[in-house]
Amino acid sequence: MTVDTRIPDHLALPELTLRGIILGALITVIFTASNVYLGLKVGLTFSSAIPAAVISMSVLRLFRDANILENNMVQTQASAAGTLSSVIFILPALVMMGHWQGFPFWLTLAVCAAGGMLGVMFTIPLRRVMVVQSDLPYPEGVAAAEILRVGTAASESSGRGGTGMAEIAAGGLVAAAVSFASSGLRVLGDGVSIWLSAGAAIFRIPMGFSLALLGAGYLIGIVAGLAMLTGLIIAWGVAVPVLTTVHPMPAGASAASYATSLWSSQVRFIGAGVIGVGAIWTLATLAAPMARGLKVTFSAMGGANRNAGGDIPRTERDMPGFWIAVVSLVMVAILVVTFRAFLSGTSIAAGTSWTLVAYAVLFAFVFGLLVAAACGYMAGLVGSSTSPISGVGIVAIVLVSLLILAIGNGDGLLATEGGSKLAIALAIFTTSAVVAVASISNDNLQDLKTGWLVGATPWRQQVALLIGCVAGAVVISPVLELLYNAYGFADAMPRAGMDASQALSAPQATLMLAIVRGIFTHQLNWSMILVGVAVGVALILVDQVLKRTCRIARMPVLAVGIGIYLPPTVSAPIVIGAVLAWLVGRALQRRQAAGWIHGDDAAAAERRGVLIASGLIVGESLVGVLMAVIIGASGSEAPLALVGAGFATAASWLGLAVFLGVAVLFGRRVLAGGRA
Repeated sequence: MTVDTRIPDHLALPELTLRGIILGALITVIFTASNVYLGLKVGLTFSSAIPAAVISMSVLRLFRDANILENNMVQTQASAAGTLSSVIFILPALVMMGHWQGFPFWLTLAVCAAGGMLGVMFTIPLRRVMVVQSDLPYPEGVAAAEILRVGTAASESSGRGGTGMAEIAAGGLVAAAVSFASSGLRVLGDGVSIWLSAGAAIFRIPMGFSLALLGAGYLIGIVAGLAMLTGLIIAWGVAVPVLTTVHPMPAGASAASYATSLWSSQVRFIGAGVIGVGAIWTLATLAAPMARGLKVTFSAMGGANRNAGGDIPRTERDMPGFWIAVVSLVMVAILVVTFRAFLSGTSIAAGTSWTLVAYAVLFAFVFGLLVAAACGYMAGLVGSSTSPISGVGIVAIVLVSLLILAIGNGDGLLATEGGSKLAIALAIFTTSAVVAVASISNDNLQDLKTGWLVGATPWRQQVALLIGCVAGAVVISPVLELLYNAYGFADAMPRAGMDASQALSAPQATLMLAIVRGIFTHQLNWSMILVGVAVGVALILVDQVLKRTCRIARMPVLAVGIGIYLPPTVSAPIVIGAVLAWLVGRALQRRQAAGWIHGDDAAAAERRGVLIASGLIVGESLVGVLMAVIIGASGSEAPLALVGAGFATAASWLGLAVFLGVAVLFGRRVLAGGRA
């Protein structure tokens, strides 16, 4: 259903209100914590714009004078903060390598906030050309505008219902209850695997029971889901069986432990090679759009100055160019202070330290500007959720590592082991700033598209985005600290004796740390990485063939690499969620073709599925954060467990039954009659 509601230029409604800012900050805490948890667990984050819009409408409709533009400002602020959580793709690597023992609040806040706010500044000049005058689809921005319009129309016509908050709440409550029974009470298992052998070859059929990952799979869709399934098959149906055949199992080792160790030490590097090829290929295919984005950036730099006058229509007024320059310079100054503080207390000479700071900040600024234009265009083309932020991070960390390597070889920084570790840490920290710029650039133009469609004032949205960056940056460090101390990261546990099976995998951070270490120490597992490169090239060729012959069975290389690289019990429920979304979509198409439902009903059902999936993610993620608080306060790994280790097998099968039951109910609820 399309509701053509756009506030005209001459009508000035309250937009950036105090209550809206407070509500946006509260939603920010929820979605930032959820995205940080999900990103560390599986390497994916979800777009918070649509659920934030729904929550905003459900709350602000309690006030008689609330309007669509105020709701738009709340979702703008909250979506920016949720997007900024993408820095967890790189920042945990500093803890994994031992440079940090936790996440220093002020350093984390400064690099996230300054990078994110630069991302806002870099994309403001792009708004008129890329949002107003272009035909880029901006899928999430258009969807968020439609949610706001439908919710506003329903509120004005009935005064109750219609926003979709009930769907988010239902999904959240179900996921929270199941997650608490699993991670808290331990009466439900979180996964099960069937191990098979054929001679010396060992195979694994895995299944995880995370409802958050079921929701994530539903959102990413069948193409990415099948690609991740392909990665699973490559890893556990080909690579691990071949390696277990070639390398005999040591005496006394179990098949499960030996196969898992080979996957961790060998096969994951195949995944890293595939991801690297996928990142380079994705950016290469977008070279022309990136060039157009850069051209627009430099040609539009003076455009913001022309928007400040009072004769400009309200919906065309961007932040004045003077303030763009001032904010950008202040952010650069903050980055200089932050990088200098990052290097303080080290044994390197003051001159070398300032040289490194200058190069790091210059790289973050210049490469960030280029990335902002590229990511802004990519977001308009394919959407924020599918824009390859991880690929941008990989390219950035390789380039900054080579830059630091050239500087370090000249002044002796890399002559000692301590100097090399410091260089690795600086490369990671610099990349964190670039990722913050890229992620916000990805989100900013989507939000401005939503604002343009509903008639918002651009400069007020841009201020809301800046507020969202600060609010999200405040939350990220405490949540990271909490989750690290409660669960630990892969290969980095804060205390001895912790349950490694509960550790958060942080796949992108692990991968980027391996890459930067390999560049500086020449100790990367190049044989497996080169195998991954070859696999990635083959997948690109297959994908090009499928692109012309099949709409579903595509092979996006990044998704295949992630399927190889992630723990299999993480990938499996994502695949199930993607298949569920495809089955539901097919059922809706059949009903619409048969005349049983209208197009509006199908659109409402699709929207209902998105909201339930978002609720599943938020519910489980918040319980994960809550359990981290309880674990940290009690000092016990399972403070609320009702059963012992002997119940593990029964818990696994109970967990499977509950997971499948929720998946069936999810599908039935989406297909149920009525509008969301």
